[in-house]
Amino acid sequence: MRTFTGLLLVLLTFLALSCQPGSQVQETRLHDSWKFRNVANEQWMPASVPGCVHTDLLENQVIGDPFYRLNEQNLQWIDKTDWEYRTNFRAPANLLKKENIEIVFKGLDTYADVYLNGNLILKADNMFREWKVNITSIIHAGDNELKVYFHSPIKFGLAKHDSLGYTIPVSDNDQSVLGGTGNKRVSIFTRKAGYHFGWDWGPRLVTSGIWKDIILRGWNDASIENLYVHQDSITEESALLTVSCDMVVTGEGQLSLQVTADGSQVLSKDLTLSPGSHRLSEKIIIKNPELWWPNGLGNQKMYNINVKVLRGSTILSEANTRIGLRTVKVVQEPDSAGKSFMFVVNGHPVFMKGANYIPQDVFLNKVTPDRYEHIVGSAAETHMNMLRVWGGGIYEKDLFYDLCDDKGILVWQDFMFACAMFPGDSAFLENVRQEAADNVRRLRNHPSIALWCGNNECLSAWYMWGWKDTVMARQGKEVADIIWKAYDDTYHHILPGVVAEYDPGRFYWSSSSCAGMGEPENRVAGDVHYWGVWWGKAPFTTYRTLTARFMSEYGFQSFPELNSIKKFALEEDWDIYSEVMKSHQRSSIGNGTIEYYMLQDYKKPKDFPMFLYVGQLLQAEGTRVAMEGHRKTMPYCMGSLFWQIDDCWPVASWSTIDYYGNWKAQQYFARKAYSDILISPQIDKEQLSVYIVSDRLEDKEGVMDLSLLDFDGNIYWTKSENMVISANSSHIAFSSPERELISDLSMKNRLLLYCELTVDGSKYSENILYFIPVKDLVLPEPKITWTATPGENGYKLTISTDKLAKNIYCSLVDGDAVFSDNYFDLLPGRTVEIQASLKDKVSKEAFTEKLSLVSLTDSYQDGN
Repeated sequence: MRTFTGLLLVLLTFLALSCQPGSQVQETRLHDSWKFRNVANEQWMPASVPGCVHTDLLENQVIGDPFYRLNEQNLQWIDKTDWEYRTNFRAPANLLKKENIEIVFKGLDTYADVYLNGNLILKADNMFREWKVNITSIIHAGDNELKVYFHSPIKFGLAKHDSLGYTIPVSDNDQSVLGGTGNKRVSIFTRKAGYHFGWDWGPRLVTSGIWKDIILRGWNDASIENLYVHQDSITEESALLTVSCDMVVTGEGQLSLQVTADGSQVLSKDLTLSPGSHRLSEKIIIKNPELWWPNGLGNQKMYNINVKVLRGSTILSEANTRIGLRTVKVVQEPDSAGKSFMFVVNGHPVFMKGANYIPQDVFLNKVTPDRYEHIVGSAAETHMNMLRVWGGGIYEKDLFYDLCDDKGILVWQDFMFACAMFPGDSAFLENVRQEAADNVRRLRNHPSIALWCGNNECLSAWYMWGWKDTVMARQGKEVADIIWKAYDDTYHHILPGVVAEYDPGRFYWSSSSCAGMGEPENRVAGDVHYWGVWWGKAPFTTYRTLTARFMSEYGFQSFPELNSIKKFALEEDWDIYSEVMKSHQRSSIGNGTIEYYMLQDYKKPKDFPMFLYVGQLLQAEGTRVAMEGHRKTMPYCMGSLFWQIDDCWPVASWSTIDYYGNWKAQQYFARKAYSDILISPQIDKEQLSVYIVSDRLEDKEGVMDLSLLDFDGNIYWTKSENMVISANSSHIAFSSPERELISDLSMKNRLLLYCELTVDGSKYSENILYFIPVKDLVLPEPKITWTATPGENGYKLTISTDKLAKNIYCSLVDGDAVFSDNYFDLLPGRTVEIQASLKDKVSKEAFTEKLSLVSLTDSYQDGN
């Protein structure tokens, strides 16, 4: 189903770009017969377009897998070399008959000189921009030669760095030492994905290549561009929209404009336009509109809008887009605690549950439609309603936003600036303005876009990381003023100006995190990135006490599972302090910090595979405190976006889904912590509180059941209460001093509180509270039994236990399986059914032979 959905969206995108039957516009993709070479030699090799140098070298067996063991370190020469791509093509005869012929480069990475039939037609210098060139007088019948010469981004960056005359602060995420440039961090001088230069979760593999489509486009008389549908107003009876587009006209004569919504005509108008460029703007009405809602609150109705320009019955040009009708406002109102920061969708405050999102691969051409479907689908499946597209990556491909539209995932969209100050010369700023305009125009019709954000942590770095003071001390006030002016020009003038011009009404936020325009973060206004847990080694419980109005970053690391480790490391590397494991860990405090936190809460694992398992539990349990804790403080806090949902290579990181697509323990925990109705117990200062949190827009009736039992299943206390679960709220449903609940406190190491919430007659949310750290629990050795029966796409597992089985982990040894639930606690005498889905058909005998089930006691005991 995932693959089908992904391919369907690709097909829809293709149809949106291509001409419809009868249209005079013709488009042809130039993806075939490409070759490339290192300009230092004459050896041409086959190349893929879209693609990049690294993957082309890998396909031609010039280099080994960049992700395997320490291979990355030996590939740093690639970014210091110039590369050339070429192809020969024959233009379709009917395209050559068009009066206007253009070539469109959707994405060139990055410094690219483009030649057509020996003519220099373009000098590109921005990975994020789209480039269009009229080639009517250059293209011809027969063979045409297209060449793209990519200059080394490192050589360009070094030249700009050395000529500047002062040093601009850049975080050490730019791994310049590994890249061979010493302390010269040059990533900021090139409008290119920052994470390619390294990050504290990513490798340093600085790519070049044709990373998006190249399209030949021919047309006569008129061409529609930049179709935009602005929602003016909406009521239950009608939605008033403004449809606008840019049009280039070269022919003479009367034209007509037709607009349809879901196939029904909503506008037909005659036009008299002289040759030249025009911006058309017309009002349309959709009657009885159906709203688009975030995931969990309603349907995601999408309207297909089609605009045609005709001469008589001949379609000269047409454009298509999809829209969703909804209102999204970011409300910042003074209150007794400071100032709110909440998203109000269709008139209702909505708590944002989600994660930060990075590019899914360092080599962008490797991200297939199925991978997009998997990550966005996983977010929706785990009750998320927001993903933050982080500013050190890319403005994502159209398919990503289409999927977010369809699944109700709102997007916090950063502009591509992160963890650095940037140049402020006029050429750089104009390049930025054009980049922003390109991407705002491309994405503004998506209902999933919730806000535009200027940068990631650049403001925090200047004021809170000590950069301003360091520049003042070492380079003087004049340089500090120059650097700050560049910041002010970019994030306080250029970017909000672009949003106001091309996407009026959409909210602009200057930096994440911050309290307002130019105001560093605080906890009573704006959004906060909280890293006291991890960098500050604060205990996980501080997630509950140090909340803010919107928590846009926080998180904890883990390694991927053993099957993933085996794909990039040998068994001799299975030690967190081996050279390979340290290389696949880019946080400066990484593996030691995981171990430090682990020993606070867990017994030392007996071996490396068990370290991986316990490490994932550590990440999941720790960040669950945050996910649930933030929700419990609503409406003070109205957003919780953990760092991060995905990886760009196999690595120890903050991700909850590893590079190979496997859910870590935290992703399973997120599904429960982000449930739209949640029951969540906690103990603070020996006081037990059981919270009920609801994101529903209406009250619900429910039953709360609480049970105190020991690990053998003996019940000591129960409570059952009927209740009304208030809409869109958090409240304490039960509270008691711990001593009143547990008469013998020496029993705390073998007791648990089971909390269950029944809604509409079925179990809706459950949670378990342990009264002391896991390492101090007297866990029994459970007898876990299971049976496997054939099920849809795999096997149904029925699992039982005689005693508490803590954190049952199911895996397929050297196999590929997706489990519907995992890392879960199973109470004594209980039975659970889960589905094991397999990509390939496996016999029951082979499946049962490879199936592994462990619980926490197996992590530190032998002979189980």
